[in-house]
Amino acid sequence: MSFRKGNRTIHIAIILLAAVVFLLILHHNILGLTDILTRQSSDSAPLVFQRLEALRDAHESPPEERQGEEIAVVIPGVEERLGGLVAAINSISSNTKSNVVFYIITTNDTKGHIRSWLDGTGLKRVTYKLLAFDTRVLDGKVRVDAGAEPVKPMTFARFYLPSLLPETKKAIYLDDDVIVQDDIRDLYNTPLRPGHAAAFSDDCDSVTSKFPVRGAANQYNYIGFLDYKKERIRSLGMRANTCSFNPGVFVANLTEWRRQNVTRQLEKWMELDVAEELYSKTLSASITAPPLLIVFYQRHSNLDPLWHVRHLGSSSGKRYSPQFVKAAKLLHWNGHFKPWGRTSSYPEVWEKWFIPDPMGQFAPIRRHGEADGTK
Repeated sequence: MSFRKGNRTIHIAIILLAAVVFLLILHHNILGLTDILTRQSSDSAPLVFQRLEALRDAHESPPEERQGEEIAVVIPGVEERLGGLVAAINSISSNTKSNVVFYIITTNDTKGHIRSWLDGTGLKRVTYKLLAFDTRVLDGKVRVDAGAEPVKPMTFARFYLPSLLPETKKAIYLDDDVIVQDDIRDLYNTPLRPGHAAAFSDDCDSVTSKFPVRGAANQYNYIGFLDYKKERIRSLGMRANTCSFNPGVFVANLTEWRRQNVTRQLEKWMELDVAEELYSKTLSASITAPPLLIVFYQRHSNLDPLWHVRHLGSSSGKRYSPQFVKAAKLLHWNGHFKPWGRTSSYPEVWEKWFIPDPMGQFAPIRRHGEADGTK
């Protein structure tokens, strides 16, 4: 009897020990799962990561055709301006042997057109990735004034570069109305000072300030973009005559951009403008500029002036000499007179890089006789 009781006691002890071990393992797993869920919740907290789609489409050129580290070039792809996108890409890829990857920010409706244009022409040699931008991320952040030009949501995509390119440390952002005439690697290698998340072109540089823009008061100063009658602007301590900069071309240190949470800072000033109307009533440029001017006040590096020769679209006349235009490394037709429009300056420079749309949906607009050079 005592032997059976002893066996029973041992069996009970083994069962209890197994139960304790099971509970310990279960407790450990629950703690691990809780930690994982906590980290995931923290990582997905920023709204932009929830609303901006990941990479959907990619076209890779053969590896042997690419050299060195990736140079990320970000350009918006807007349906009615795709000719500008194509000419910009052609000019960049034709003037470099570097490993350039084009990140084209667009909408789902325009993806097919871009893919057909690039893959169906000589540009099938380039490497590109299509990024879908969810414009709902701008809800409540953009003020629409009565009588003003319609807001162009894609112009704000540059605010969200770290989210659109989550694995990228450095990138070049370009508007679609540019032509690059030199090796883009030189622009990519622009030195950024410690703590600076971007390098822009100051509007007071020796090139731009020599050629004032007609009809744009205070074009080159902060007072042309911000309403200094508002206490919130005055309280920032930013001098009204501070030289502004142009956000159509810039080099971004995305690691520093993330560290400083620049995107959230930009969104803050967008929201404050909606509530308090902080922009100048005589705003001389895109409404994307004011938040950038505030956030990057005295906290940005400078581009070589020849890497952003701009205002070619401010009039249809000849702004610069032919020799200077030829020497420029990057030309920017910012303004109303686009090189694919009815009238513009230096259209022959842009048309050198334009590749006709194989789908026939886009064609430059020219006055009768201009296309063939007659008057």
